[in-house]
Amino acid sequence: RRSGVTGGGRVGDRVSVERARRHVARAGNAMQKRDSASRLTQGAPLGRQVRFGTTVRHSIPYKVLCARGWKEVDDDSWDFFYADVGWIHENVPYASTGSQGLRLSEHQRVNHFPNHVELTRKDLMAKNVKRSLKGAAKNGLDPAEYDFIPQTFILPNEGAMMLRHFRENGGMWIMKPIGRAQGKGIFLASKPNQIEAWMRDRGTQKAENCCYENYVAQRYLDDPYLVGGKKFDMRIYAVCLSYNPLKVYLYREGFARFTNARYSMSKADIDNPYVHLTNHAIQKKDEAYDAETTDLKWSIGELKRFMTTKHGAEAVNACFAGIQSIIVNSLRSVSNVIINDKHCFEMYGYDVMLDADLKPWLIEVNASPSMSSDTQTDHDLKFGLLDDMLTLVDVENHFAGRAPRRVGGFDLICENGAETRGEEFGALPTMLGTHNDRLESLKRLRRWCTRGDPAKADAASKERDDEGVRGTRRDAR
Repeated sequence: RRSGVTGGGRVGDRVSVERARRHVARAGNAMQKRDSASRLTQGAPLGRQVRFGTTVRHSIPYKVLCARGWKEVDDDSWDFFYADVGWIHENVPYASTGSQGLRLSEHQRVNHFPNHVELTRKDLMAKNVKRSLKGAAKNGLDPAEYDFIPQTFILPNEGAMMLRHFRENGGMWIMKPIGRAQGKGIFLASKPNQIEAWMRDRGTQKAENCCYENYVAQRYLDDPYLVGGKKFDMRIYAVCLSYNPLKVYLYREGFARFTNARYSMSKADIDNPYVHLTNHAIQKKDEAYDAETTDLKWSIGELKRFMTTKHGAEAVNACFAGIQSIIVNSLRSVSNVIINDKHCFEMYGYDVMLDADLKPWLIEVNASPSMSSDTQTDHDLKFGLLDDMLTLVDVENHFAGRAPRRVGGFDLICENGAETRGEEFGALPTMLGTHNDRLESLKRLRRWCTRGDPAKADAASKERDDEGVRGTRRDAR
């Protein structure tokens, strides 16, 4: 099984590896110059060349791995493996099941936790967050810390409960399949009979042994915060290096994804996905969408500045602090159920929406956030994000077991289970949406690594002394 994915030394796989390498080598010169900007600030890896394996060639992640000077291998001798979640499920075993998989060496790292679905599958995330909310109330803690997902029912198991609540309270509900992405299978329900019809159809599919899936029904946020009359959500990136103890970094950059049509709750627009669904894959299909005019995205920084001009810094800072709190507490909610394999880490794509009162709501968490790009700005964001992620994972052991406060665009926000803040935060509650001077940050990080290594510090000191001696001799001459 492993050989079938990583190559196992087979001739066909070696050919595909070489073909992928040639593809990267043929990339345009202008793109290569932009991609190499951050690499020039990294310094050479410690010791030997880093070896990597991957299941995602012809992609931005593959370009980043190659741009760092790492070497692709087609066997199991890799130090780092960038995998899709299917490969993880097959090759990194669940400890509780006793399943056989890769026996990872001490130094090897992979980019997903084995049972990440506890956070990234919609039904399991809702179950874990609701359990944490109840636990907080029971233990005398503030349950509001976990009140960040819309009211959610898991169907069909909680169908009767959901229908009773629907009939008593009304409202609009959004139905989502638990395992799909990019807005596929989603629909809105404004009447209980729509849910009843869905449950009947699903029962028929199950009886006929057809392909069927569970859904979550969530209370629809019908009063979203709008910009120019349009709805949006925010894609934010966080890296969890460990669940026990919890260690989390938050990326400063991200983006807001807008609908192409103005928001409306009229009956005529209830079934219009271009009004209600912010997924970019859906919005691009709107006949009125013009890529020449807009890509329907703002950077998080642009959004924060816009909001600040309307509502003031205090209100907006509180809103963004709430987003950071959601990220930390969502990870806390699954920390007792995630298998904390020391070989694993994970970068999550958080989808967050704001209501009209500037309260943030967690919509979902993605284990494999899209790394494709439609524009150069999108490409540069994701290239820098991935490059900083690989620096953060520290395969080369630059950090010598220490935890830097900042790595490129990433800021440490939780260490040993407690929220933390670096000196750069100043009076700000979070660095999300602030200026991302990642290249300067990487230069400072290199100096920090040098100071932390006595051998390097001694070598640097000796070099300065030698330079001083040479300067004295020149002056004497």
